[in-house]
Amino acid sequence: MADIEATRRLLLEHDDRFRQLSSDHHSLDDRLRLLAGKPHLSDDEQLEEVRIKKEKLRLKDQMEALVRQHQGSMAGPLPA
Repeated sequence: MADIEATRRLLLEHDDRFRQLSSDHHSLDDRLRLLAGKPHLSDDEQLEEVRIKKEKLRLKDQMEALVRQHQGSMAGPLPA
Protein backbone atom coordinates (compact mmCIF):
# COMPACT_ATOMS: atom_id res chain seq x y z
CA MET A 1 0.00 0.00 0.00
CA ALA A 2 1.29 3.47 -0.89
CA ASP A 3 2.46 5.80 1.85
CA ILE A 4 -0.43 8.00 2.98
CA GLU A 5 1.67 11.17 3.22
CA ALA A 6 3.03 10.63 -0.29
CA THR A 7 -0.53 10.18 -1.54
CA ARG A 8 -1.60 13.42 0.16
CA ARG A 9 1.32 15.29 -1.43
CA LEU A 10 0.47 13.84 -4.83
CA LEU A 11 -3.18 14.84 -4.49
CA LEU A 12 -2.20 18.37 -3.38
CA GLU A 13 -0.13 18.71 -6.52
CA HIS A 14 -2.54 17.16 -9.01
CA ASP A 15 -6.11 17.14 -7.68
CA ASP A 16 -7.97 20.46 -7.69
CA ARG A 17 -10.74 19.18 -5.41
CA PHE A 18 -8.29 17.87 -2.81
CA ARG A 19 -6.31 21.13 -2.99
CA GLN A 20 -9.49 23.18 -2.43
CA LEU A 21 -10.58 21.01 0.50
CA SER A 22 -7.12 21.38 2.05
CA SER A 23 -7.12 25.13 1.54
CA ASP A 24 -10.57 25.46 3.13
CA HIS A 25 -9.44 23.25 6.05
CA HIS A 26 -6.38 25.45 6.66
CA SER A 27 -8.48 28.63 6.49
CA LEU A 28 -10.81 27.27 9.14
CA ASP A 29 -7.82 26.25 11.24
CA ASP A 30 -6.50 29.83 11.04
CA ARG A 31 -9.85 31.18 12.22
CA LEU A 32 -9.89 28.71 15.13
CA ARG A 33 -6.45 29.90 16.18
CA LEU A 34 -7.69 33.48 16.22
CA LEU A 35 -10.64 32.50 18.37
CA ALA A 36 -8.38 30.47 20.69
CA GLY A 37 -6.21 33.54 21.22
CA LYS A 38 -9.06 35.52 22.70
CA PRO A 39 -9.34 35.58 26.49
CA HIS A 40 -13.13 35.22 26.31
CA LEU A 41 -15.50 34.23 23.52
CA SER A 42 -18.92 35.76 23.04
CA ASP A 43 -21.89 33.46 22.62
CA ASP A 44 -21.74 33.99 18.84
CA GLU A 45 -18.02 33.20 18.80
CA GLN A 46 -18.60 30.02 20.80
CA LEU A 47 -21.21 28.92 18.25
CA GLU A 48 -18.82 29.82 15.43
CA GLU A 49 -16.10 27.74 17.08
CA VAL A 50 -18.36 24.69 17.23
CA ARG A 51 -19.49 25.20 13.62
CA ILE A 52 -15.89 25.56 12.43
CA LYS A 53 -14.79 22.40 14.23
CA LYS A 54 -17.62 20.42 12.64
CA GLU A 55 -16.82 21.82 9.21
CA LYS A 56 -13.12 21.00 9.62
CA LEU A 57 -14.02 17.40 10.44
CA ARG A 58 -16.30 17.21 7.40
CA LEU A 59 -13.51 18.51 5.15
CA LYS A 60 -10.98 16.14 6.68
CA ASP A 61 -13.34 13.20 6.10
CA GLN A 62 -13.69 14.21 2.45
CA MET A 63 -9.92 14.52 2.03
CA GLU A 64 -9.32 11.12 3.63
CA ALA A 65 -11.95 9.57 1.36
CA LEU A 66 -10.05 10.94 -1.65
CA VAL A 67 -6.79 9.52 -0.26
CA ARG A 68 -8.38 6.08 0.22
CA GLN A 69 -9.97 6.25 -3.23
CA HIS A 70 -6.63 7.16 -4.83
CA GLN A 71 -4.78 4.44 -2.94
CA GLY A 72 -7.42 1.91 -3.92
CA SER A 73 -7.09 2.82 -7.57
CA MET A 74 -3.30 2.48 -7.32
CA ALA A 75 -3.42 -0.94 -5.64
CA GLY A 76 -4.83 -2.79 -8.61
CA PRO A 77 -6.21 -6.33 -8.39
CA LEU A 78 -5.00 -8.57 -5.62
CA PRO A 79 -2.94 -11.60 -6.64
CA ALA A 80 -4.78 -14.93 -6.56
